[in-house]
Amino acid sequence: MMNEKPRINNNGWASFDPVDSGLLEGLSKKDIREREERLMQAVLENAIEYFQKYVLAKDERGKKLFQEAEEWILDKDSDWFFSFENICEVLGLHPDYMRQGLLCWKETRLKGRSIKGHHGGHAKLVRTRVMHTSIRRRKTA
Repeated sequence: MMNEKPRINNNGWASFDPVDSGLLEGLSKKDIREREERLMQAVLENAIEYFQKYVLAKDERGKKLFQEAEEWILDKDSDWFFSFENICEVLGLHPDYMRQGLLCWKETRLKGRSIKGHHGGHAKLVRTRVMHTSIRRRKTA
């Protein structure tokens, strides 16, 4: 019988008709889906690694790797199977939220470099003086 459900025997093992192609096909599809998701996760991790590693790159190779990663992350085309949009959706991540976080991270890193560049490599705290005014409370009757 095709697509017959497995039966649990007394030993706790499932038994099924060995010629039931539906069961084997389902297991095969699940395995393929899991491998695709692992590959998608690796692609995403690689792009984020390059984005973070090369954001401050000064050499041409590093600049190119950063630019390619950033362009891929910012591209909103979801037609391609391995697009940033599609990978995020398959992995249960919100692509716009991921983009926003990465762009905020980038901005912080670039500001950090800017501060160091202006202060000889050391970030300095700016001291501000707050004027305190004295406030007298009137007693009310």
